[in-house]
Amino acid sequence: MKRLYIVCACLCWAMSAGAASTAAPMTATQATAENTLIEQVTKDQAAHDWAGAESALKQLTAMNPGRWQYSQALGDAQFNQGKYLEAVDSYTTALEGAAKDKLKDKTRQAMAAIYTNQGNSYLKLKRIPEAEAAYSKAAALSDNPGLAYFNLCATYYNQGDTANALTACDKAIAADPKKADAYFIKGSVLMGNATVEAGGKTTFPPGTAEALQMYMKLAPNGGHAADVKAMLDFIQGTPPK
Repeated sequence: MKRLYIVCACLCWAMSAGAASTAAPMTATQATAENTLIEQVTKDQAAHDWAGAESALKQLTAMNPGRWQYSQALGDAQFNQGKYLEAVDSYTTALEGAAKDKLKDKTRQAMAAIYTNQGNSYLKLKRIPEAEAAYSKAAALSDNPGLAYFNLCATYYNQGDTANALTACDKAIAADPKKADAYFIKGSVLMGNATVEAGGKTTFPPGTAEALQMYMKLAPNGGHAADVKAMLDFIQGTPPK
């Protein structure tokens, strides 16, 4: 079974020390120091200097713990360095802060992205149940849950849990009909559910060829194109019922 890559959720952040916050008002000196660190983080992120970004973000979270966006960005910097356990903790802190945000409609999508990346961290740690739980929470919060459902689909598929993989794939496809890899997993799972009758005839579940054909339509030069073509050739070479 070919492993599928999990996809990260990206959410740009832009904060200034003068923005609204639940924390106590800062002095001009404190605001200047905070903005200087924000500028440093922005530069480090652009340069993919994740260690530098982590250092500045740790200072920011200490200076203004009420800004959950700092903890979110800290988790991202840690994830990009392979510090997955630290990232989980930072994402947890971010989620706790975001849940208290009065602008819940505005922060809901941010929470979905945080849960997605926390799920990715758990996956790297091989803590599959926690990853599945995080992805499920992301899907429940997101206005566009296709990414979270696809990550669930890929996680289940990589673990050999084909029944749950198929369910998650269908949800991913319903949310994002152009997600080619979701069709690949669905078609692969259905191929694996084929039955061979006494006479040697192979019967494929309904929708098998259609899922694989949709992958080829969306990603004719995709990473799984050769495998999908081979599967379709095999199906087409099977005698009809």
